[in-house]
Parts: sequence; structure tokens; C-alpha cells
Amino acid sequence: MRPQVVAHRGASHDNAEHTLRAYVAALDDGADGLECDVRLTADGHLVCVHDRDLRRTASTRGLVSTMELADLDQLDFSSWKNPWNDLDDEAPVRDERLDKVLTLRTLLEVVADYDRRVEIAIETKHPTRYSGLVERRLVEQLRHLGWDRIGSPARVMSFSWTALQRVERLAPAVPLVMLLDSARHWPMLRRMIGPDWLVGPGVEVLTDHPRLGPRITRSGHDMHVWTVNTQTELELCLELGVKAVISDRPAYMLDLLEKREGA
Repeated sequence: MRPQVVAHRGASHDNAEHTLRAYVAALDDGADGLECDVRLTADGHLVCVHDRDLRRTASTRGLVSTMELADLDQLDFSSWKNPWNDLDDEAPVRDERLDKVLTLRTLLEVVADYDRRVEIAIETKHPTRYSGLVERRLVEQLRHLGWDRIGSPARVMSFSWTALQRVERLAPAVPLVMLLDSARHWPMLRRMIGPDWLVGPGVEVLTDHPRLGPRITRSGHDMHVWTVNTQTELELCLELGVKAVISDRPAYMLDLLEKREGA
């Protein structure tokens, strides 16, 4: 059975990450799932933004946590990816609504309304000034859609074991993914995480530490691996029996898998 292909921040290789444009492109590409990072604004909205500040993606020094949603909505979250687009006379007219800040609620509604099952992996970012409020707001939104039950298309990921514990207490049926960016953390985390938790190692960690993947597999935990963008990385994941690959290039991953199955 082939692994699930999950679009990392949308189809972010070709589109500005975390924009509705990137997620629509990923769905059009046939992605099985979408991945996003969430942060809480000053007025209590969860928005899909990776960095704590906006210098990289919106050309401002502002912090997400100190700004209100209305302020974020005035910013351009797309031009950094395609800085010369305005100078291209032959470029198609762009719908600016697809390039604005994206709220988690909007993304969840897109997933809920889509004409096939699409899963969504939501990463809560820590440390944050709002601590556990992020997880509480997230679970509230999942509960609103009935996605706090068994069979939910949503799962929650974090590098913070404490954050995942919060989600487990608030919504025990929601799948959890313990993210891992260092092989030396695994011996400790293996003893701490729940028996049904998934493990999300970075592909670079698996590449640099060849024995880590088999160790995780032997522990009985399925793996969802990020960020898988090359054929070599995909082949490693297939060798390890990974259940989901999270990629900036979902169309490319699906094409590689299709060709492999055809062969």
C-alpha cells in the first residue's frame, strides 16, 4: 500500500506557502492530505503561518502573536515567492484573495467541503506566549466540525510533547504525531509517547542516522516523514514502510509513486 502524500504548507514548491492558492493547487494535484502550521493572533484567531514573525513571508517585522487578524489581512503573503510577477505582462491576473493570510477555520472548511476525503495534519508551534490556548482553540474548531471523534480526517502534530498531551486530554480520539528532528531525542521520547501516537521524523534525520527508522518501526509506531522532495528521499521512505510523506511537491511525489506502481 503506497504512503499517503501530504502537501507541506500546500503545494509550496511552486506557490507561496500557507496561502489558499497553495492548498488549492495541492488539491488539484491530487494530494491525499494537507499540512499546515498554526499560530494564534492577538485577537484569538488561528492562522496558518510557520514563523513567529513575518519578515520572511510578508516583509514586515511584526509578530503574529501581537497582531490582530484584520492587520494580518492587509499584508501580502505571496510576493516574496514570486517577486517579479507584477513585471510580467503575460502573467494571468491573480485573485489576491488567494494570497492573503489564511485562517485555520477557512482551510478546515475547504477540506470539509471538498468532493473527496482529504486529511489534514495541523502542527501547533511552540514556544508561544499563549501556551495551551493554541491547543484549546484548535480542539474547539475540530469539535465544531465533529472532527474530535474516531475517524476524523484531522491529526495534530508538534515538536512539543506537552502540547500533544493537552490535545490528548481535550480530544482523546484525535490522532497525534510526535515530530522528531534529532535522533538523540528518540530514546527518551520512545518512553514518553502514547502507544498509539505516530512519529514524524525529518527525512534528513533518517538519512543521517540509518538505524533510526528501523528502531522507530520496531517500537510499533507508524511514521509520517517530512519534508520529502526527491526520488531518493521517497525511496528511503518506501523502504521503511512509511505511512505518509509530507512534501512541498505533492504532484511530483504522486507521479513517482504512479510510475513505480506501473513498473
